[in-house]
Amino acid sequence: MVDVTKDDVTAARDLRRRLHARPELSGHENWTASVIAAQMRSAGAEVLTGLGGTGVAAVFHGAAPGRCLMIRAELDALPIPEASEVDWASDVPGQGHLCGHDGHMAILCALGCALGRGFDMGRVVLLFQPAEEDGAGALAVLNDTRTADLAPDLVVSLHNLPGLPFGQVALAEGAMGCASRGMRVQLKGREAHASTPEHGISPRAALAQLMEELTGLAEGDFPQDRFALVTVAGVSMGGTAFGVAPGSGELRATLRTLTDARMEALMAEAEAMARGAAKADGLGIEIDYHEVFEATVNDPPAVALLRGALDAAGVPHGPEGQPWRPSEDFGRLGTLAPAAMLFLGAGDQPPLHDPRYDFPDALIEVGARIWAKAVQLGT
Repeated sequence: MVDVTKDDVTAARDLRRRLHARPELSGHENWTASVIAAQMRSAGAEVLTGLGGTGVAAVFHGAAPGRCLMIRAELDALPIPEASEVDWASDVPGQGHLCGHDGHMAILCALGCALGRGFDMGRVVLLFQPAEEDGAGALAVLNDTRTADLAPDLVVSLHNLPGLPFGQVALAEGAMGCASRGMRVQLKGREAHASTPEHGISPRAALAQLMEELTGLAEGDFPQDRFALVTVAGVSMGGTAFGVAPGSGELRATLRTLTDARMEALMAEAEAMARGAAKADGLGIEIDYHEVFEATVNDPPAVALLRGALDAAGVPHGPEGQPWRPSEDFGRLGTLAPAAMLFLGAGDQPPLHDPRYDFPDALIEVGARIWAKAVQLGT
């Protein structure tokens, strides 16, 4: 029996507010990780630190051998200024926990307190992953040689979702979140005096062409497998001098698909289009990718466990809300074991990444209750 008490939830709420007030960006979650590690040690866990950079894994052992369940939360915040007026609002200019990762961590910490008092069998690994927001953290954790020793049988996670009724869960097998990546196209021609632009080689026409043509690669209605979306995220050309006709430029676009296979095809189309435009205007070109997210797919065994836990916890659930267009770094963790993520309704709240967003404290008890039942059924 795993019993999360009111005291566990109250302590987790206070912890969340501390974390919320001091957000740290992807790959720089040093203070956050140290606080989480201390909390988990005080709960009686074996603690691994520095996992994949700043990650923390807290391992709890049951009274008898059994399966291993890994439950994952995220450490990082966003480079977005907070505009809420709560007493625990961010003290760090330009940064905020505006996706609810502070709440996800608090839920696991409440569960950790309960696990530390003992449970029947198996192992539970509470993974606090770094760098989810930029897509680098899960891969870094997987590349850490110590991760293989954790050997989970199932991997699960949750994400709060404003707009979904409070305490209701969205869960389904199959596609859960899109693959996405940032494509950067750098074009190089030749500068000229602004009075004689014909003496240079300008990227202007190619950039204008690509803004239209790349977005035209969009296809299909979400969530069909052929779905593809290209969003221009930024365009730049030249500098601040009025006397120079620029010879270089850059376009940044986000490619998004429901499946990894469709992403490969979309990349090939986008690259061919960019190289064709550069060649036509005599421009040099370099293409690279940033913030790479693989598609997140919910595996049937992990979904079955979560459905059982939700039923045991008395939490209403259904498939509405999955899949969603955003991306989730959780998808890579499916290489460790069958994996699934659920959405936990946050009710009438500002959207994720909105400067006014603040994770609702009342969700901590609901999330911890779900995970307690998952431990009982999955270990």
